[in-house]
Amino acid sequence: MNVVAFAGYSGSGKTTLVESLIPALKLRGLRVSVVKHAHHNFDIDQPGKDTYRHRQAGAFEVVVASDNRLALIREFEQPKVLSVHHLIAELYEGVDWVLVEGFKSSDLLKVEVWRAESGKPARYPDDDFVVAIATDSPDRLPETTLRPVLDLNDADAVADWLIENHERFVYCAELYA
Repeated sequence: MNVVAFAGYSGSGKTTLVESLIPALKLRGLRVSVVKHAHHNFDIDQPGKDTYRHRQAGAFEVVVASDNRLALIREFEQPKVLSVHHLIAELYEGVDWVLVEGFKSSDLLKVEVWRAESGKPARYPDDDFVVAIATDSPDRLPETTLRPVLDLNDADAVADWLIENHERFVYCAELYA
């Protein structure tokens, strides 16, 4: 599998870019998974549903599946910080691309998503894992760079660049074990 992270500050357009990249890659016949970092408590379960009741009763894990979908809900007894590599390890190995949203401090190769209008600093001058910058304001980048500058609003061009450079993004789990 190939793994690439999309990193940037809140409001930079990471979600919109990843959301646009999924169908762009799928149209090229590729299977895509997403790993998303959540900064807050979240719940995909609904009170009153069987899976919710099983978790409330104390189940460590609940797997629910139909002929269309599978969901795993794991309830940690103690708060646990999982690395992006822990989450990638949970994914189906037959996927072609894993798009990681967030985890801006990880050791994954990243495309930085940056907008001048956000007023936030760019990370690429200080992050050796940033291999490209996706932006809507290339003329306003804070520092000259030799990294590719991609059009944030052209998911097809970003998908083409990823595919052309796929060998850079091959994930080797043993390196992170």
